[in-house]
This record gives sequence, C-alpha cells and structure tokens, in this order.
Amino acid sequence: MNGDNNIRLGRLTGFGANALKLLLLLAGLVFTTSAQAQVTADWTNLGLGNFAPVPNGDTLTVGPRTITINQSSTVSGGTFTPHYSSDFLSYYTGNISTQIGPLLYSFDNSDFDAADKMTTTYTFDTAVTGLNFRLLDVDRNIGLAQDGVEVYYDTGSGIFQNAANTTAFYTVGSTNSRVSNGYMTGFLGNSASGLNSTAGDVNIDFGATSIKRVRIVYFSGQSETGNPSGPNQYIGLSDMVFDLETADLSLNKTVSNTSPTNGSNITYTLQLSSAVGSTTATNVTVSDVLPAGTTFVSSSGYGTYNSGTGIWSVPSIAANQTRTLSIVATVSATSGATIINSAEVASSPHFDPDSTPGNNSTNEDDDDTASFTVAGARTAGTPPTLVCPNGNVIFDWNTRAWTSGATNTSYPVTGIGSINFALSTDGVFVAPSPDDTTNNSGGFGATQQSLYQFLEFTNRSQTATTVLTLPTAVPGLQFVVLDIDFANNDFADKVTVTGSFNGTTVIPILTNGIANYVVGNTAIGDAGSGGTSANGNVWVTFNQPVDTVTIVYGNHTTAPADPDGQAASIYDFNFCNPETTLSVTKISSIISDPFNGTTNPKAIPGAIIQYCILISNAGSATATSISATDNIPGDVIYSAGTMLSGSNCGSAATAEDDDATGADETDPIGASVSGAVLTTTAASLGPAEGYALTFQVTVN
Repeated sequence: MNGDNNIRLGRLTGFGANALKLLLLLAGLVFTTSAQAQVTADWTNLGLGNFAPVPNGDTLTVGPRTITINQSSTVSGGTFTPHYSSDFLSYYTGNISTQIGPLLYSFDNSDFDAADKMTTTYTFDTAVTGLNFRLLDVDRNIGLAQDGVEVYYDTGSGIFQNAANTTAFYTVGSTNSRVSNGYMTGFLGNSASGLNSTAGDVNIDFGATSIKRVRIVYFSGQSETGNPSGPNQYIGLSDMVFDLETADLSLNKTVSNTSPTNGSNITYTLQLSSAVGSTTATNVTVSDVLPAGTTFVSSSGYGTYNSGTGIWSVPSIAANQTRTLSIVATVSATSGATIINSAEVASSPHFDPDSTPGNNSTNEDDDDTASFTVAGARTAGTPPTLVCPNGNVIFDWNTRAWTSGATNTSYPVTGIGSINFALSTDGVFVAPSPDDTTNNSGGFGATQQSLYQFLEFTNRSQTATTVLTLPTAVPGLQFVVLDIDFANNDFADKVTVTGSFNGTTVIPILTNGIANYVVGNTAIGDAGSGGTSANGNVWVTFNQPVDTVTIVYGNHTTAPADPDGQAASIYDFNFCNPETTLSVTKISSIISDPFNGTTNPKAIPGAIIQYCILISNAGSATATSISATDNIPGDVIYSAGTMLSGSNCGSAATAEDDDATGADETDPIGASVSGAVLTTTAASLGPAEGYALTFQVTVN
C-alpha cells in the first residue's frame, strides 16, 4: 500500500463499524445440523485499541481453540521501523477492504529491500480445517511502495510449506499477482488499490487441509530502487475463519416435589441431550452443586456424580442421545424457603454453536434451574445449646457505650482481650445510627440495648457489613440478629454470617424466627415483625473455633429495586472462654549404623537414631509456660550437643545447648538434658501453632 492511501488510513476512526462488525460476526458462525460449524477468529476480541501493538505471544480464544500470535523482524541494513504503532503488527479499528477491525502490518523502509522483513506466526493449539482469510490491500504505487507477501503453512509436521505453490490455496486480486523469482515466491502488488476496495485482496483458503500454523512474511517488493518517496507501506489481515467439530448440548433439570416439607427427600433429575448431527462428545462435565438448604443423600444414572465438587462426569454422549442423572437430597431449609438449584454444562471437548460451557449463563440451552418452596407452618427454630467446657463470658450492650454514628469501636472482654467492631456500607447509615439503643429489643425486654443499624439503600445490591475481630480465637460463640423481616414494596431483609479461624472459613448455624427463613448461613425475611418482637430474631451459633465474624446485611431479590429505609440490630454476644488443647507427638528415624552407613541402616548397636518431639496447640487460646519432659531409654545414650528446635521436625535448625541456662532457653524454645531426662520449654504457643525439638542418641 502506498503512502497516499496511508494518509487516508490515518484519518479513519472506524465510524459505523459496530453495525457492520456485528453482521460480519454473525456471518462467521454457520449454524447447521452437521457435525461442523465455521467460526471466526475476530481480532476485535484481542481487546486492543486503535493502532495498539499486538503483544508478542498474545492469544485469542475461539470456542475451544486458542490462537497464539508471535512476531519478529529482520533488518539487513538501513532503516526498517514500525510506522503506525510501536511494533510492526497492530490492531486497527477502521476498515481495509471490507474488513472492519483488521490486523495491520506496517513499516517505514529507507530502501526498497526485500531482505527487510516482518514475520508473524499464528499457532493453533490443535490443528484446524477449513481455514481461510484475506490479505488486504496488497498493491503497488509506482515510485512509492510495492507490497510483497509470502504465506506459509504447517500441517503439524513442524515443516513450513509455501501456500503459493498450491494453486487451490489462493486467489489473487486485480492489483496483485502470484510471482516466483529469485527473491520471493508469493504475492506481489502490481498496481494501486483503493483503501476500501477488494481489488487488493489475496484470498487464502486451505480447504480440507489440516493447519497447525500459518506464517505471513511482509516486505518491500524489488521492482523499485532507492529510497521510497512514500512515508510507509502497509497491508491488512482479515479475521480468520475455520471449521470446528460441534456437539450441540442442552440440559434439562427438574425436581420431584416443588413443595416438600422440611426433612423430606426430593429428587433432582438432570437430562443432558445432544442434538441430531452432533459429533460424539466424550468426557463432558456438568456442574450441579447442591444449594444450601439441601443435603446430599445419593445419586444414580449414567456416569458419576461427585457430591463434593458438584460435577457430573459424562463419559460419552452421541448425536440424538440423552444421558440422565438422578440426585436424591434431604430438605434442610425451613418452611417458606425457596430453594433454587442451577446446573450447567461445565466443559465439552467440542464447540457448541449456541451456548458456551462454563460461562455461568442462565439463559442458554446448556443450563437450567429447578426450584421448590418448603411447605408447612413455620415455627421459630430452637437454637443449639452453646457448650463451653472452660466457661463463658457475656458481652452485654447494656454495659457498653457506642458513640452515635461511629463505625469502628473496640471493647475489652475479660479472658479474651480487646475485641473490635468495624462497620461499613455502600449505602447510607441514617443518623444517629450506628448506635447502641433499645429500638430493637427482640422480645428480650424493653430496656435491652443492641447495636442498631438503620440504613438507606438505593438498590438491592447495597449492603452493610459488620466485622467482629477477636484478639484470640474462642472455641464457640452465640448471638442474635434482631428484626430480620419483610415489608411489601419496602424491603426484604437478608443477613449472611460467616466466620474464620486462622484464615479458614467457618460456617455458623443459623436458627430462624417466624418472620424469616434460613438457607445455609443466610436468613431472609418474608413476613413482618415489630422491633420489640422475637419473630424477626435470627440466632447465630458457632460451635467451633472462630476469631473473626462477618455479618452482611442487605436485601433479598423480593425487595423493590429501590428499597426504603430498613433496620436490624446485633444483640449480646456469649463467648466461650478460650482454651488450650496441647498434644505431644514423638517420632524416630535411624540415621546410620556401623555396617550399612546411611544406606538402609538398622537399629543395631552403634546405630544413630534421631528423635523428634512435636508439641502442638489445637485450641483457641494461647498456652503459656509450656514444659515437656522425655525419659531417654536405658538402651540408648544421648549424643551431646545434638538438640535442634524449629517450627516442625523437618525445619528444626536452631541449636539448643544441653544445659538449662543461657539465651538459647528463650529463643523462643528452651531445651536441656539432665541425666536421662530431656526437658523442653516454651514461653507461649498460640492457637494452631506448634514447635519441634530434634535430638540424636546412639544404641548401646
């Protein structure tokens, strides 16, 4: 392409491209009942801006296929530089020929030199057939520039062949021709072509030949000499089109009872179907994670179902065939709860012409849902009894002071330390909230205070979050969230509670009131309740160690798009006192013996044995003043100066001397030997922490 046309190219902005691009994209997918479909590698999906360089090694995903783009350049002398971008290959948002959004090859050359070249290689992760594309605006302007292009292909053998040597693979335009001379075998511009004309197109179509890689080499033709008077030259590359084997899969999901009672069993039925004309698909997976409010009982049918991951593995499904899976589950949700179970084809080895596996869609034919509403008259649930072996401590809001409007406050709690409440919202706290008030008492008494949060949300997705952080874990805790209820065309309270212990998620038990129902660790209001009534109460019970509690309050989907003001409160906390749970493990290994050395040593006289004592704290409190002793057996002799300490047996590397004095006794592990008694000490050991001491002995 000559420099004059390049000036016009620089002015184009891709006006009107969106509508045409959509038509081209739709034209790139041919939906038929055959086992193949043509798909388009649309360069727009690289996500690049106008004239943005294509990164070397960039990839484009097309259905199950991936194309990797690599580029390089060769300079034999003089100036050979990119023009429109910082690299020779870029993306253009406008159009060349009839292609909207082509890849743009451009350079500025100080000499007509066919040895100065830019090379791009397009590698498919799996070889494809039906591959076709166009080289755009391959032409020549006398005295300005002449385009030279070579196209190579690799069928997967690792050897490139020249496409210009097979007549069936190409069709030239009126401004270019196929040439083979001393410096090239490819396509050479002969006369000028307009920017939007198809006259400069070279059509490449490999037909039924299987293609793994395509290489395009672009350079100046040698019909001219000297320095080109045009500023630069360029060509375009259209989207690539190729065939994919297709398997048109669809999914249907039903439930045996749409109004079961709490504690009863229901059966979900999944039917995976493959359309007429599809390729037989192997190793298809379907994702169906059972929702909160149900408990897995059993499964039966074709393939296997993993209740832990929710994956149904389908070994094979042929055209016009249906595979079926039945899942039996027990309803654990409370009366009034609506439970929605969604399933989707998660993966398939073949292209699906009308859906995308694993994209979390809710409106394609490879996904489906089934729902039920738990029947029966609702009663308030009975919360579990909190068992605290080491006693408990009550955090009572009536004895605490919260500054109105504050969102971060800490309080000392006996036996635990300073606990912190941090509140945040993407809505608005309505003054004077947050505050400790008697606005919501939950039936506990008119004078009972709680942490009151009155919020104004402008949409259903906004929430308020309360994070309770403890300085040390407690083995259990219990509290109540008050006034989780519903008001028609006003709000639909929703509260979700999670915990964590040393970074691991802990899920509490939620117990419903009459005005709400529970699904897993979420409670949803569906009836009205006054602030002084117990009907809106939701009990939260952690019966395992926890050091952080997160309470997220907002709206269910049954709320209006713009909810009105709504409020909830967090009532008193019952903390189990922290406790330690220490354990000691001792292991041994034979290091060497006098006859075998370190190769398969035996416990014979003279053998060296290494022991490791591992002390762990599985409790929720920090253990202090730890001391453990070990009586060394009479048939071995302690090897002086061999004690090492560390966090575990494999990493013990800190030397400990044999006496009970000196700085090594508090570094932080201490160790000493007196006669046949070995003693190890530590000032403290936190929750889920441990330490190890290794030493060696010799067999008598």
